[in-house]
Amino acid sequence: MNPLAEKLIEKISNKTATVGVVGLGYVGLPLAVEKAKAGYNVIGFDVQDQKVELVNKGHNYIGDIIDEELADLVKSGKLKATTDFSFVKEVDCVAIAVPTPLDKFKQPDVSYVESSTRDIAKYLHRGMLVVLESTTYPGTTEEIVKPILEQSGLKCGEDFFLAFSPERVDPGNKLFKTKNTPKVVGGCTEECTKVAATLYRSVLEGEVFEVSSPAVAEMEKILENTFRHINIGLANEMAILCKKMGIDIWEVIEAAKTKPYGFMAFYPGPGLGGHCIPLDPFYLTYKAREYDYHTRLIETAGEINDFMPEFVVDNAMRLLNGHKKALNGAKVLLMGVAYKKDIDDMRESPALKVIEHLEKNGADVIYNDPYVPNFKHAGKEYTSVNWEEAIKTADIVLITTDHTDYDYERIVEEAALLYDTRNATKEVKNNREKIHKL
Repeated sequence: MNPLAEKLIEKISNKTATVGVVGLGYVGLPLAVEKAKAGYNVIGFDVQDQKVELVNKGHNYIGDIIDEELADLVKSGKLKATTDFSFVKEVDCVAIAVPTPLDKFKQPDVSYVESSTRDIAKYLHRGMLVVLESTTYPGTTEEIVKPILEQSGLKCGEDFFLAFSPERVDPGNKLFKTKNTPKVVGGCTEECTKVAATLYRSVLEGEVFEVSSPAVAEMEKILENTFRHINIGLANEMAILCKKMGIDIWEVIEAAKTKPYGFMAFYPGPGLGGHCIPLDPFYLTYKAREYDYHTRLIETAGEINDFMPEFVVDNAMRLLNGHKKALNGAKVLLMGVAYKKDIDDMRESPALKVIEHLEKNGADVIYNDPYVPNFKHAGKEYTSVNWEEAIKTADIVLITTDHTDYDYERIVEEAALLYDTRNATKEVKNNREKIHKL
């Protein structure tokens, strides 16, 4: 084995390695916390002064982290944050966990990955491990990250080690966190894989599964979320058809779930949210063009999912018309704007598109969300209202996020007109005739 790999594995094993994390968001900060809890000295980097300041004060801003754990790690000196990229000189291992958004043409923006890699390359040193965790299209690690790092004059697999290990963070998941979620690791060489896998096995409780290359690891992450993207698209298309046919899609799904094999339940909704499912499949669509292939199933599912906010607003308009009211000028109360229940994450939330379509049609939109007190969107500021008061004058209530905090019995009772896009009211016993579902 390469002596540098042996030395780094030894440092990882005896916890004398210093570990860095670039990007302190929903992925990076939990990862930094787990590495510090495992006994490593961890340095986190972020371009945002506010995040760095909060971390260094021991103040948490990510829902899945226990506040006291972060504070204790900072106080003990195991975790600190910086905005100075020269910290790379001090670390033996560094993970890149920066955003990889889509542009308005649904093409991947890997500029954050490229920029972070260039900054790491300035301070790259022999015997160092670099792991990309940001979700991206197959080939990014070897075609973009590796060449930039090798501009330092060091050679991958000999002087430094490079791998891809996709993040699998599911905000708000009560069962699986960073610590116990299985991890996939693919290195540019066998030794790169071994070094990276050794680090993750020393930190995580979940199984670490080694694959033959970064491209395999990159593709498996895309497959995970494309699987969900397409199946949610199918559920949404079934919901549209069931609405036209006068059939309850939610009852259909419950019936299908009784089959003990060959079926997995996916549910319709007002659209797709979160950083992964609405975006990741289009990384593959972009890369496929290089091979003269069009990912038709992915793109069709995307069209269906993208249509759902408009479908919701069209149905709300019809419900109002049935009560001799116009959407133009109607007071619409949205219950929930986070992209899924019981979290404060609004990334790609379908509620934002619903609001856009409502306001485009002249509606007066207000919202309540116990997790999102205020937000800005399209240059406009929104503040959560007291739903118990607002519902009394609302012409229609749209349940766009099914938070468990809500008293759905009372919401149904108080609403003049209610449209439930999440089947949140399924347990409500009274006033069922007032409930209109997706």
